[in-house]
Amino acid sequence: MSHFSKSKKAAAASAASALEAGLVVASHGRHCMVETPDGQRRICHPRGKKSQAVVGDTVLWQAPPPGQGEEGTIEKVQERRNLFYRQDEIRTKSFAANLDQILILIAAEPVFSESQLVRALVAAEAAHIKPIIALNKSDLAGPFAAAWARLQPYCHIAGKDGQPHYPVLGLSLNANPQAQRAELLPYLEGKTTLVLGPSGAGKSTLINLLVPGATVLTNEISQALNSGKHTTTSTTLYWVDAQRSTALIDSPGFQEFGLQHIAPMQLASCMPDIAAHASGCKFYNCTHLHEPGCGVLSALQAGHISANRYRIYGDLFAELGQTRY
Repeated sequence: MSHFSKSKKAAAASAASALEAGLVVASHGRHCMVETPDGQRRICHPRGKKSQAVVGDTVLWQAPPPGQGEEGTIEKVQERRNLFYRQDEIRTKSFAANLDQILILIAAEPVFSESQLVRALVAAEAAHIKPIIALNKSDLAGPFAAAWARLQPYCHIAGKDGQPHYPVLGLSLNANPQAQRAELLPYLEGKTTLVLGPSGAGKSTLINLLVPGATVLTNEISQALNSGKHTTTSTTLYWVDAQRSTALIDSPGFQEFGLQHIAPMQLASCMPDIAAHASGCKFYNCTHLHEPGCGVLSALQAGHISANRYRIYGDLFAELGQTRY
C-alpha cells in the first residue's frame, strides 16, 4: 500500500472517530438541534441532502474545527425504524422518525374533519406506527356527545388480538388537568409519541400539561434556530421524564393531509375495517367499489363497515387514482 493510501485511510479513520452520536430534538428548515447522550444540545446543519434529518432521527455529527464557530455538521442519518410523513402533488412533509405511536388529538369544538382523521390514520398504518385517537373537551357536554357518537365506528374496529384496533380516549384537558395527566401517562411511558392534530384541538395545552415549562423551552429553541426570531420551530421533541425514556414530539397543526405516497390498491390494507373483509372478495384485484362478489360491499350492506368510512375510502381511492398514469 502506498504512503498516500495509508495517509488517506488514516485521515478517514480520524474523521470517523471524531463523529459523535446524537438525537435530533428540533428542526426548522435545514437547521437542527442535536442532543448528545449526556444531554448537551448543539445546532447542526446537514451536509448535503443525504444527511437531511428530521426530529427523532439518530445521527452522526461532527463538531467544527477550533475557531470556526459552535455549529456542528450532520454527517450521517442512521437507519430509521419508520418515518411518518404526508405527500401532496407538490411536496413531501416529514413529521418525525423512529416513532412508537401517534396521538391524534381532535376536539368536540371546533368540529373535527373525519376525512382528515382518516388520512392521518391511513398514513400511520402505511408506516406501521400505532395510532391513538383522543377527543378533547369532554366538558362541553352537547358537542362532545355528538363528536363521541361520530367516533363510535373507530371504537369498534377490532384488532387481530380481538382488542380495539384504535384506542379512543375522551379528555378534558382544561377542566381537570392533573386527572388527565394521570390518565394519559400510562399510554405514553417509555415510548416516543408524535402528537398530531388540527389547530384548536388543544395540542399546546396537552404538551404543557405533560411537560411543565415546554413553552419556555420552545421559545429558547426557536431563538437558537431562528437567530432570535420568536417563531415556533417546525417540530420539537420534549422529554416527559428526567430519565429521558418518554418523549413527546409536537408538530404543527395540519389542515391538509396528502396521501400521494400511497397507491390506490394499497388503501384498503391501511383501513383495518375494510381490510378485514377484503379477503372475501371474488377477484384478487378487487377495488371494493363496484365488483360482484365483493366481501367489502357485502359487509357494508350488512352494517359491519361504517358508511362514512366507506365513503371516505371511495373519495380517497378516486383522489389517489387521478395522479397515477
